[in-house]
Amino acid sequence: MDDIVKLKTLSEQMSFEPSEERSQTGAPYLDRTENCPDAVFVHPAVLPNGQKIKLLKTLLTSACERDCYYCPFRAGRDMRRATFKPEEFARLFVNLTHKGITEGIFLSSGMIGGGIRTQDKLIDTADILRHKLGFRGYIHLKIMPGAERAQVERAMQLADRVSVNLEAPNDTRLASLAPHKQFTAELLEPLKWVEEIRHTQPAYKGWNHRWPSSVTQFVAGGSGESDLELLTTTDYLYHRLGLKRAYYSPFNPIEDTPLENQAPTPVIREHRLYQASFLLRDYGFGLEELPFEADGRLPTQVDPKMAWAQKNLSETPIEVNRADRQTLMRVPGIGTKGVETILHARRQDKIRDLAALKKMGILTDRAAPYLLFDGQRPAYQPSLF
Repeated sequence: MDDIVKLKTLSEQMSFEPSEERSQTGAPYLDRTENCPDAVFVHPAVLPNGQKIKLLKTLLTSACERDCYYCPFRAGRDMRRATFKPEEFARLFVNLTHKGITEGIFLSSGMIGGGIRTQDKLIDTADILRHKLGFRGYIHLKIMPGAERAQVERAMQLADRVSVNLEAPNDTRLASLAPHKQFTAELLEPLKWVEEIRHTQPAYKGWNHRWPSSVTQFVAGGSGESDLELLTTTDYLYHRLGLKRAYYSPFNPIEDTPLENQAPTPVIREHRLYQASFLLRDYGFGLEELPFEADGRLPTQVDPKMAWAQKNLSETPIEVNRADRQTLMRVPGIGTKGVETILHARRQDKIRDLAALKKMGILTDRAAPYLLFDGQRPAYQPSLF
């Protein structure tokens, strides 16, 4: 098997691993770049700093000793496997960057010989890229279950971003997805180490003189968990462990796995989870303010910010010209950038009507029912859809 065929074999199943890429709604999107001569699977990605790059998402090996019920690479599944040695892969990747095919790497691996041995191979690959081959571009490095603290710190000295896949919101749910993984010791503890290292070690020790951001992924709908369970853990990760982002990969059944007959997770559920996650991370909402239904699910017919506003702002709309930043953030149709635009405009002159807000990029059809201009509700035509 030549190197490009091997790489395609390893990367073609990586769509289930959301990482940097996202659509305008905040949910991850996947795309394949087929216009390169080697036809390698490359994903358009948006980095945390807003830079757009071509990101190669792949594995060092698709062989795995773990038997996670949802995973296409699970042990014993009949599929074509491939493996790269660290130096072999690093040289291939740098060659692809020189051809302009890819600009960054998201590197994970199946697990062979335990988490410590597998993590060593991932670290060795990143080390070769950085210090032997001189690659200074973007690296997102996976932290494997069971990795040691020293390995986590070394990964943070080489990568722009690190991640640990929690997969489920707690140990009970994880048992029905990945029965041989330990939620706290193998998965949550490394995320705690990441945050501890960021707070106890000087930033110059990290790659490019700063510590990497950290993210995680959940398999949404894979273990019968509720949205409340997922978002409870997400809220903890954001506010206690400094997580940059939680990803929600909607469960899709894979043939020849124990969950092959389980129904896929609806896309709308993934969408609502991202919306609620951003309310917790960026908009100052508390978990108890989110509009969960009796079964712990978010409503699908309306986004969570709108649902909160319908309950809390319909009878008490806010004054555009006097509301503070946090209050404005809670109005549907006004995002984080919109709030800053409004605050800046107010320092110049009073905002007098919806037309002025619309010029600022505010979604006035959504915002109008919850706003006042000098004590008066604005005249607007409610949308029928």
